[in-house]
Amino acid sequence: MSITAEKPATKLIQIGKPFQQSVILTLLVVGLVVSACISACVGAVKISLSELYYILLNQLGIANQHFEEQQQLILTVIRLPRVLLGVMIGAVLGITGAAMQGLFRNPLADPGLIGISSGASLFAVSAIVLELKILSDLSGWVGLYALSAFAFVGACLATILVYQISRSGGKIHISTMLLAGIAVNALTGALTGLLIYLANDAQLRTITFWSLGSLGGANWPVVWVLLPFVCITLFGLPRLGKALNAFSLGESQAEHLGINAASLKRQVILFCTLGVGVSVAMAGLIGFVGLVVPHMIRLLIGANHRLVLPGSALLGAIVLTLADLTARTIVAPAELSIGILTALLGAPVFLYILLKEHKR
Repeated sequence: MSITAEKPATKLIQIGKPFQQSVILTLLVVGLVVSACISACVGAVKISLSELYYILLNQLGIANQHFEEQQQLILTVIRLPRVLLGVMIGAVLGITGAAMQGLFRNPLADPGLIGISSGASLFAVSAIVLELKILSDLSGWVGLYALSAFAFVGACLATILVYQISRSGGKIHISTMLLAGIAVNALTGALTGLLIYLANDAQLRTITFWSLGSLGGANWPVVWVLLPFVCITLFGLPRLGKALNAFSLGESQAEHLGINAASLKRQVILFCTLGVGVSVAMAGLIGFVGLVVPHMIRLLIGANHRLVLPGSALLGAIVLTLADLTARTIVAPAELSIGILTALLGAPVFLYILLKEHKR
């Protein structure tokens, strides 16, 4: 299919039939609801779909059915926050991965490329190994999430550093940002490795658990803290779909079509930093979701970012919800780190997609 710059930006990318795309997006919505219900029902204590339904209605004050108090407590205190956390983080990782691939015009890009994950990791490991006094002095709710806040600050600072390095003459150069991201990731990785070398056994266990990712710390306060950042990301990035379609032709061509390339870059980086930064801070490092999910969506519905962005959010939420369900049941009563599962599942899928595209 040939694409010319003379066509309107709204018609730059038309891959796939509209009806087929609508059906796939509808199936993704249904799949998300089904996977969330299954994840809420399955576990050490079984909860049937009817019990799930009546417990939720009871919480809303609509119905007053009889069910075991243990099931209600497990569902409302443990499983629902965990399912919601998985849905939100999965959606954020999926949509930000699609946005970064559109910004860099590179299917191998993901949010970690600009230092978000490595910056969060460095600050979290620093807080754990150095046992910063400011963290030990904090108490109550603030002290409980001080490590997450520290990781979020690290993610933001690393991204700001990459952003400032890539600026020149009032413009943001994508190629320079890519190289700056590689350099910052290497530097933060080296410093993180040095801190790990200095850590004791107890600190190493904490670092390992955090770096492999887990939704085990899910509770309602975490969900409420994460919710505004997720809403900003999920509502902000889809608005940039049309601009990313034009940007896929090249920066100069996009500007000729009326797209403010500098503003687009700033907005994508801001939304990705907010969403991924707080997700990594709350759940640790979870890889491959932001890399593989956009590939799968593009294979299903084409390359139109107005569809790829919401589709990636839906599929990312499904993937992480099912991955978390597997992580907490496959080796029960123990729990497998979710980052291990996403890497084990994501790497073969990614290799398959690469080989398929190479043959084409």
